[in-house]
Amino acid sequence: MRLASHLLGLAVLPLAFAVTYDIQVGGPNAELVFSPEAIYAVAGDIVNFHFNPKNHSVTESSFASPCGPKPGGIDSGFMPVAIGSYEHNPTYTVHVNDTKPIWIYCKQAAGTANSHCGKGMVFAINCGPDGAPNSFTNFKAAALAVGASLATQTVPPPASTTWTAAYGGYTIPPPPTGVEVVKTITLQSSTWATTYTSYPNSPEPTPAALAGVVHKVIVGGGKLVFDPPRIDALPRDTVMFEFRAKSHSVTQSSFGDPCRRLTVNGAIIGFDSDLQPVADGATTFPVWNLTVTDTAPIWAYCKQQTPISHCGQGMVFAINSDETGPRNFKAFTDLAKNLNGTRGAVSQPTGTTISGAVSLRVGGVLALALTAVVTLLL
Repeated sequence: MRLASHLLGLAVLPLAFAVTYDIQVGGPNAELVFSPEAIYAVAGDIVNFHFNPKNHSVTESSFASPCGPKPGGIDSGFMPVAIGSYEHNPTYTVHVNDTKPIWIYCKQAAGTANSHCGKGMVFAINCGPDGAPNSFTNFKAAALAVGASLATQTVPPPASTTWTAAYGGYTIPPPPTGVEVVKTITLQSSTWATTYTSYPNSPEPTPAALAGVVHKVIVGGGKLVFDPPRIDALPRDTVMFEFRAKSHSVTQSSFGDPCRRLTVNGAIIGFDSDLQPVADGATTFPVWNLTVTDTAPIWAYCKQQTPISHCGQGMVFAINSDETGPRNFKAFTDLAKNLNGTRGAVSQPTGTTISGAVSLRVGGVLALALTAVVTLLL
């Protein structure tokens, strides 16, 4: 019995010495990195991946194909994290069973010029040492080579570097070049094909869940703000706007024309909740929902003009804005404030009524599907 007890102690001994590794997936400012990029682990060790903004995955590949999924391999799925979120972010755990190499990449924007893997967002467990054929240096170089190849498939950037806003005479950065992508999405037991336009740093079109995620946004409530003022959202997600005192709207605009309804060739196409009056002291609040169907940036504002322009005071909102580029949310807010002085002198298009759920594609960009009967009024 004493010998058996001693052997049992030896059997559990390795578990007591198991090492836990903490890996950051993406940087706090949306950098495309794993940190650290490589570790050496033995059977019984645990690797905890901590996800940072914006939307990344931990997906197993192979040394020969660094940016392609290994059949039956590790895959966390996409883990969207809002910019500025530092607490209670999602994690994913991998248990190491042996000392064989494990090759990992982020599958965000796979197969496009915006591929995170193609920009070097890869990680390895038990790779070969520097100088060996299967070193991490060689693995990352192969991933970057994939990215360089994908970059040749993009549309050339516009010839000019600035263009004039719709009114007011301000010049702003040109719109980003989008690349139309057709991709097969697999989530849980469902598979479907989707066509979307990929922009720099836009999220992958894979939903976080089959039913999507609900994002709650408070509109007004003693301040001329949307709270939060911007979000990152995936297809099938719902944005639930809850209106507080006094009277506000959520109305789609464009980056270059922040305080007017989105139009194309003179036709109004932007969504509009219309003004939603709420009494001071109210305890129940109206809500208005939008369903996200694409990954492109979406710009919106409050169209209230009494007693002052709410948009002109900076009451604007964005979905999937590229916070690493010149068309970021702060630039959009600043433009709304700067253009407010000319707002009243501009002739406005007439109203249009659209009933039922709406799905719109503008210049290759699929807009939002409205979940309620919406009256588009100025």
